Amino acid sequence: MADIRTRFAPSPTGEPHVGNIRTALFAWLFARHNGGAFVLRIEDTDKAREMVGADEKIFQGLRWLGLDWDEGPDVGGDYGPYRQSMRLELYHKAAKQLVDDGYAYPCYCSSQRLDEMRQEQKRLKLPPGYDRHCRDLTDEERVQKDAEGVTPVIRLKVPLEGETRFNDIIRGEVSFQNNNMNDLVLLKSDGYPTYHLASVVDDHLMKITHVLRADEWISSTPCHILLYQALGYKPPLFAHLPMILGSDHSKLGKRHGAVSILDYREQGYLPEAMFNFLALLGWSLDDKTEVMSVDDIVKSFSLEKVGKTAAIFSQEKLKWMNGVYIRNLATDDFVDRVLPLLGEELPSCVERPISREYVAQIVPLIRERVKVLSEVPEFVEFFFVDELTYDTKILLGKKMDWDMVDVALRTALQVIRGLEIFDEGSLEQVLRPLAQEISLKVGQFFGVLRVATT
Repeated sequence: MADIRTRFAPSPTGEPHVGNIRTALFAWLFARHNGGAFVLRIEDTDKAREMVGADEKIFQGLRWLGLDWDEGPDVGGDYGPYRQSMRLELYHKAAKQLVDDGYAYPCYCSSQRLDEMRQEQKRLKLPPGYDRHCRDLTDEERVQKDAEGVTPVIRLKVPLEGETRFNDIIRGEVSFQNNNMNDLVLLKSDGYPTYHLASVVDDHLMKITHVLRADEWISSTPCHILLYQALGYKPPLFAHLPMILGSDHSKLGKRHGAVSILDYREQGYLPEAMFNFLALLGWSLDDKTEVMSVDDIVKSFSLEKVGKTAAIFSQEKLKWMNGVYIRNLATDDFVDRVLPLLGEELPSCVERPISREYVAQIVPLIRERVKVLSEVPEFVEFFFVDELTYDTKILLGKKMDWDMVDVALRTALQVIRGLEIFDEGSLEQVLRPLAQEISLKVGQFFGVLRVATT
C-alpha cells in the first residue's frame, strides 16, 4: 500500500471549481490514508481556453484546504516536468508509435467538413461521432494530403467489433461495445495532445496506481483502456466519483451559489469546515457522524464507502457546519481570523490598527450568531462607531404601512411615559393588550417596538 500514487490533474482554464476540488480531496485522502504519494499535474494543453493565473488560483485553493502535494510543478519530483505543455515530445512519440503499430491514424478532415457531418447526423437523428472518413485512406492518399499541406489530427482506431471491459472500484465491472465508441482525437493539429492521450501517457510515466476522477469520464475510460493496451502499459485502477448536484438536483452551477473554492474562502468559510463538508459529498463514515476532524477523516477514509449516487451540495448544511466550527474556535483563534477582516471592512473612521484586546472582549458576545466570518463586521460595527444610521424602512413590519407604525410608536410612548415602575412585568401588562386596541397583531406591535428600541 505504500506504493500507492494518486494524482490531481486540473486544467488552468478558470478558478478551482468545488467539484474538481472534491476530486482532489478524495485523491489526497486515499493517498494519505494509505501512506502513498499525491501528485499535482497541470494539464495545460487547451491553449485556447487557458486563463492567465488560473494555475496559481488552483494552488491557493488546495493550500487553503490543507491539501499538500508530494510532487508537482512547484516542488518537483522524479517524474517531471509536471506541466503537460513541457512534455509534448513524449506525446508525439506515443502518437507515432500508435500510428506505426496500426492503433491510430491521421485524419485530414477540415473543420467545415466536420461541421457538415454533425449537421447531417443531427438532421437524420443519428448519434453524434466521427464517421471514420479518413480511417482507411491509402498510403498514396495520405501522401497526397501531406503534399497539399494539410496538417492532420491523430485519431484512435477503435476496434469495430467486440467489447472493452474494466473494473471500477466504485461501480464494479463496466463494459462498452466497441462499435458504440468514437475514434477519439489523440493529437490535435496544433501539436498539443487531448486529455485522452496525455493523461494515459503521464499516468503511466508518473507511475499513478489509482485514478480518481468524476464519473463524467467513465464513458471515455474504455478508449483509455485501449490506449494502455496499444502502448503496452499496465492500466491503473479507476474510481469514478459520483456527481455533485445542486439542491434542485440539477448540475451544480452558479445559480446554486459560489462554485469556486476561493469564493467560499472570501465569504468567510473556515477551511476545516469546507474540508469536512466536501469529504461528505459522496463518502460517509456512517449514517449519523457529520462533524469530523481532518485526522479522523484521513484515518477512516476508504473508497469502499464512496457511494454511486449523486451527492447534493446544500448551502444550508455548509453554513450550519461552518457555524459549528466557528463556535468551537478558541477565542484567540477566532480573534486571529477576524482581525484582518475587521481591518478591511470597518468604516474608515475606526482607528487602526484594530485593538486585539477589544475584539477579544467582543467575539464571545457574537459567537453563537455567526455562521460565516464575513458576517462579523456588520455584527460588531456598533462597538466601534459613535454615529449609527439605519434605513427607516426596517421599522415596517410584515403587512404594515407607515400610519400603522406611527400609531404603534406614539401610543406605546404615551403609555410607557405613564408607568410608575419600568420593568419587564409592568411593560408586559400594559403593552400586550395595547396591540389589540390599535388593531395590530402582538408580533407586529412588538416587532416595531423592538426595532425602534434597538
